[in-house]
Amino acid sequence: MAYTNALSAYRETRIRTASQGQLIIMLYDEAVKQLDKGLELIGLNESGKRDPARIEVVGKAIVKAQDIITELMVSLDFDQGGDIARNLFALYTWFNRELLEAHMGMDLVRITVVRDMINDLRGAWTRIAAKTSAEGRPSAGVNIAG
Repeated sequence: MAYTNALSAYRETRIRTASQGQLIIMLYDEAVKQLDKGLELIGLNESGKRDPARIEVVGKAIVKAQDIITELMVSLDFDQGGDIARNLFALYTWFNRELLEAHMGMDLVRITVVRDMINDLRGAWTRIAAKTSAEGRPSAGVNIAG
């Protein structure tokens, strides 16, 4: 019980003290984690068929990833982000559409493509956040609009 409370307090403090760039990276991390979970659980059973007992758990993981992507969408600043924000919005919309289709068909390929693209975006944001802090700018200055 005490361990759970301490872990929860640590996570809350980490989120509250994170810069915008770090928050975006955390969101990407969690989306990748959820899609990895879905991919792991979507596998075939011994008879070569999908395990119906796993469908709900896989669905929950996909929906969590969609919720994260939606949060990224609503955080975009189109005034400051311009074309980058619009392009990210279009990409996030496509991610959610692909995940919806993947969820309905338990499509490993679609989930993997979205997962890999989110991981690539995560890498780009990691480089941006590192460059911003290395240049001595406050890390909270990373513009989530792109």
